[in-house]
Amino acid sequence: MDNFLTRDNLQKWAPLLVLLALVLFFSVANPNFLSMRNFARISILSTPSLMIGIGVTFIILMGSIDLSMEGAVAVCAVLFAAMFTALGGSLAGWGWLAIVGAVVVGALFGLANGLVHVVLKIPSFMASLSMGFVGIGLSLLITGGDRIRVEDPLFRSLLTYRLGGFPLMVYVALAALLIAGFIQGRTKIGRNFYAVGGGEDLAHASGLNVARVRIIGFAIAGVFYALGAMLAVAQIGIAETVTGRNLMFVSITSVVVGGTALWGGSGGVWNTLVGVLIVNVIGNGMVVMGLPSYVQDGVLGLLVIIAVYLSTDRRSLSFVK
Repeated sequence: MDNFLTRDNLQKWAPLLVLLALVLFFSVANPNFLSMRNFARISILSTPSLMIGIGVTFIILMGSIDLSMEGAVAVCAVLFAAMFTALGGSLAGWGWLAIVGAVVVGALFGLANGLVHVVLKIPSFMASLSMGFVGIGLSLLITGGDRIRVEDPLFRSLLTYRLGGFPLMVYVALAALLIAGFIQGRTKIGRNFYAVGGGEDLAHASGLNVARVRIIGFAIAGVFYALGAMLAVAQIGIAETVTGRNLMFVSITSVVVGGTALWGGSGGVWNTLVGVLIVNVIGNGMVVMGLPSYVQDGVLGLLVIIAVYLSTDRRSLSFVK
């Protein structure tokens, strides 16, 4: 027991402990929080942000930052909806090709993001922020400011059809999480993400092509942004320029709260799952308790600070910037 109660173990398990504490607190405050219906509601809200968070995780593992996700989600969502409509508007027909098209668009967007960062040697936060604005502009150009409706019952069954009390989109998100976990832990590129984030100079010295790793990382992130965009469209049946609104805050907060270090080299997609659940449990719990939005925001900010403090190893930092 004493061996478990070490600083390293407490920091490692802090996000999960915070999540369990939140569930316990909200359950005591309102027993309705523990209902299957409410858990399903939390899972539905969590699926798009989990996909975006997974993409961001790969970037942060490399010690970079990506602020383009709102633009990427917007352009992927509207292009998916436009292609889906043009291909007949049904998954039973040729509409499934729009899914492939959206994934390709996401990968290309991420690839462009990585190239701007690496080739032009622009800091990742500035390159990605600029690309995010480009994505918003493209989505506005495509839609003309209008909404594109996706009403195919088969596609909307991702939300409407339930298995074990949870909609299909939750299982799609879990399958994507397993794929991300495989990429992270079982592939060379996944191990390279940790190597670059753990020390770029050392990675260079060992012969690793850091530029290529970063570009691939941004491209993979773009694929998960596209998946998040389509799940967001499945939730409400509408694609528009604001489809990705607030996902930047939620996703980055989830990654850091989950225990992935902003300076790179530690953490991963499983941490992000816990972080996404923490953020959405806080939001949902505040609603169940009937608290106004400004109180929700304040409590969320406070608990985020606590969770980040508990999950960050400050011995590895000489100064917190």
